Amino acid sequence: MEISLGTLAKQLKLEFKGNADKVISSVGTLENAQNHQISFLSNSKYSSQLNQTNAGIVILNPQSSDQFTGNQLISENPYVTYAKVATLLQNSSSMQSTIHPTAVIAKTAKIGKDVNVGPYSIIGENTEIGDGTNLEARVTIGNNCKIGKDCVFKPNVVVSCDCSIGDRVILHPGAIIGADGFGLARDVNGWIKVPQLGSVRIGNDCEVGANTTIDRGTIEDTILEDDVRLDNQIQIAHNVHIGAHTVMAGCSAVAGSAKIGKNCMVGGGVGILGHLEVCDNVILQSMALVTHSIKRPGSYSSVAPIQETTEWRKSAVRFKQLDSIARRLGNLEKKIK
Repeated sequence: MEISLGTLAKQLKLEFKGNADKVISSVGTLENAQNHQISFLSNSKYSSQLNQTNAGIVILNPQSSDQFTGNQLISENPYVTYAKVATLLQNSSSMQSTIHPTAVIAKTAKIGKDVNVGPYSIIGENTEIGDGTNLEARVTIGNNCKIGKDCVFKPNVVVSCDCSIGDRVILHPGAIIGADGFGLARDVNGWIKVPQLGSVRIGNDCEVGANTTIDRGTIEDTILEDDVRLDNQIQIAHNVHIGAHTVMAGCSAVAGSAKIGKNCMVGGGVGILGHLEVCDNVILQSMALVTHSIKRPGSYSSVAPIQETTEWRKSAVRFKQLDSIARRLGNLEKKIK
């Protein structure tokens, strides 16, 4: 797809400087972009590259606009504007809407308009697929599911029975939606599996990373509200509820029945224990372990910073001594008083 500067400005409701008829067809970095590409500047440390760039158009904020004499799209948030332009260019090539001959589709399934079903994909009984959705190779969707419009499910995605997924949802390769939750009851002679009778409900505009698993609820549903973004290799346990616009980085894990609020940012490798609540607008730094509910917005951290092994061993010894030291200190304070 080719698109002009003037058209971009009109579609995105932004101002521009330069030749309205300048056409670009792809994106590039300031350093390596060619004349047919659009780039952006959002970090001032790369300002020096403006003088050398060959980009046909550069997205700049108003404060940086005077530093560049070429074609420019002016935005208060160049990175967000870049994301919108890149998405527009990425989606410009029309998807081939075909049902591959190796696909297996139940007779009771309802397939919308302009849907693509790739090789060896399976669609179960009474499942609905919305208009414009693209199921790539080896996607499996169980019985009684409802999939929204304009979704993209990458190869080897599995959506188990009775799950509901909204519009414009992206599931990356190997994502598993609706696996059984880890529900077990201890009997005298061992463990008894607790049937997982709930499902998973995912809202609009969500994204689930590669090899991420979202377990179905035990009785009620596991829920992701609108615009939740999960990175790769994340575990979401049964009956977890994640609020709208929350993002979570790779290798994090949320235990059963935890509730995470809206507009939260969860760093990589974070662990959240079960049956806890995290309020809205919380930032959890990487590798944090959440052991109690968080009721006040803000940034939270845990885990000791890295040390040389010899120093860490000394610190570990001191950790074991803390209780004894605290008791001795308490006794001394009592004597002083």
